[in-house]
Amino acid sequence: MARNIYIRDNVKSEQNLYEDIVIESLKIYGQDVYYLPRDTVYEDRIFGEEIPARFNSSYKIEMYIDNIEGFDGEGDLFTRFGVEIRDEATFVVARRRWRQTIGRVDNEINSERPREGDLIYLPLSNSMFQITHVEHEQPFYQLSNLPVYKCRGQLFEYNDEDFDTNVDVIDNIERQGAYQYTLTLDSASYYTLPGQIVSQSLASGVTITGEVIRYSDSDGILYVGHVGASDGLYHNFVTTDSAARKITIAGRTNLYIGDSDLTVTAVSEVNTISENEQNTDFGSFGDDFLDFSESNPFGDPSGND
Repeated sequence: MARNIYIRDNVKSEQNLYEDIVIESLKIYGQDVYYLPRDTVYEDRIFGEEIPARFNSSYKIEMYIDNIEGFDGEGDLFTRFGVEIRDEATFVVARRRWRQTIGRVDNEINSERPREGDLIYLPLSNSMFQITHVEHEQPFYQLSNLPVYKCRGQLFEYNDEDFDTNVDVIDNIERQGAYQYTLTLDSASYYTLPGQIVSQSLASGVTITGEVIRYSDSDGILYVGHVGASDGLYHNFVTTDSAARKITIAGRTNLYIGDSDLTVTAVSEVNTISENEQNTDFGSFGDDFLDFSESNPFGDPSGND
């Protein structure tokens, strides 16, 4: 005798009905979030790190936040070095909606499920979470199928990643947090868009490249991030060498036809991440009881046997 004469767990139509109810519930009680797949530019196979990571697309989809009393994790952690926010959250997404919205063949993603390392942006709290684990067997085969994914994530810490999602509130994370160089140009009569590539060839033959973060046409200041050199070493933009002061901007639209190069007249660095650091205060306070002139701090003081 069957356990239930009205619903059979091995009938496809009943499974679809159950999945429809789950999807409708997620649409009612869930939140619209943005899913950002991670694009690996370069992987360090020795340390297992991605240097750097790029997020050049976003997909809007409904997900249910499984934390009913607030975010999980350690919360706001006060340490001697400052405040750390270690919030965690679990997002529930329907498998069918994932295939329809994100896992499509015409999207820039080649995964059949959410991936660890991808990001979820929650507009409700204006916060970004990085997926640490994807649970695919909860609830456990209630009708002999698995209708949802549970994505466990922790609050994302920006580390010079590249965001080109065309969603302003997400791309602003890069504009506000990326380590930037400011290049003062000789002319402010040029129209430059974020995402274009800036390059400068040094006299040594090394080429420096960077990405335009933003451009202030009122004073001709160009903000450039993700700067690197062709030899893999550290180099800065130069203004002293007249032969290497020219820079080019790929895809730049200028107002003067025939002008192909711009001249850099001043270079400075902007690091918004360090605005709240207290290194100077710690150094001044430490001068009262630490002797930084000692050349051998781990041995005997000089002059003593």
